[in-house]
Amino acid sequence: MNKIVELFGLNCCRPMPTLKECLRNQRCPFTGVKCVKIRKSQPSVAIGTCTISYQDASVIICPFRLLDKNQIFMDCLHLLTAHEPGNRIHLVPEVKIPGGNVDYFLVSARDGKVKDFVGIELQTMDTTGTVWPERQRLLAEEGVNVLQKDLRNMRSFGMNWKMTAKTILVQMHHKAQTFETLNKHFVLIVQDPLMRYMEQAFDFSHVSSALIGNTVHFHSYALKEVDGALRLSLSSRKSTDSDGVGKCLGLKAESAMELSELLNVLETRLSDNNLLSL
Repeated sequence: MNKIVELFGLNCCRPMPTLKECLRNQRCPFTGVKCVKIRKSQPSVAIGTCTISYQDASVIICPFRLLDKNQIFMDCLHLLTAHEPGNRIHLVPEVKIPGGNVDYFLVSARDGKVKDFVGIELQTMDTTGTVWPERQRLLAEEGVNVLQKDLRNMRSFGMNWKMTAKTILVQMHHKAQTFETLNKHFVLIVQDPLMRYMEQAFDFSHVSSALIGNTVHFHSYALKEVDGALRLSLSSRKSTDSDGVGKCLGLKAESAMELSELLNVLETRLSDNNLLSL
């Protein structure tokens, strides 16, 4: 059985009548633009693999897959505790704070002024090896002409569980102190298999069910089939504070960022182009 579960957003476990069209367009259905996962040896060719099967689980390997229908952002709206009717919701990507860039800021604003915000990080699994031969075998099974050398290629892939989990927890720890100092929320979005690994490999004994008063929140999602398509479903919410993230790793927090400085960065990035459509 082929191990590619989703290709360009198509459920590979079901008939794929639009497969050849997707291969021509190479469009990511979750971003609306061409898939950015390209082959180094063939920059014009997008790989398009969203999800793969590993140890009987469907594991998402592309963070853009998490953007499906903006569900992950809607599930963070309750953390905009200062949001009021009449405010507009913006989604601002890639904002730099101490400790690195934050993937997205969900912002409540009125008249160009930020009233509240939530920082959101996305993390999916990093792979080892290559998924390309498995992808090509899937295409051959679907009647698409592929190079024979790709079919003969027996290289496979694995999951880099430890590095993926440790890297994102270290990054969360570096950034969490800034959000705690500003009395704002910071959310990590992951899939269930990665969440389970983190809970087993690190000290999560102090990470409780989600409390609005905690700074750091973990939102974990299952991938379920609905009407033939795979959809994200929020399965757990947990939270802690910045010291709690440090306790997972035994690290210390780093420098914080002044609220006025961050508000200025966000307000210069607000525009009609990043209004969130719900």
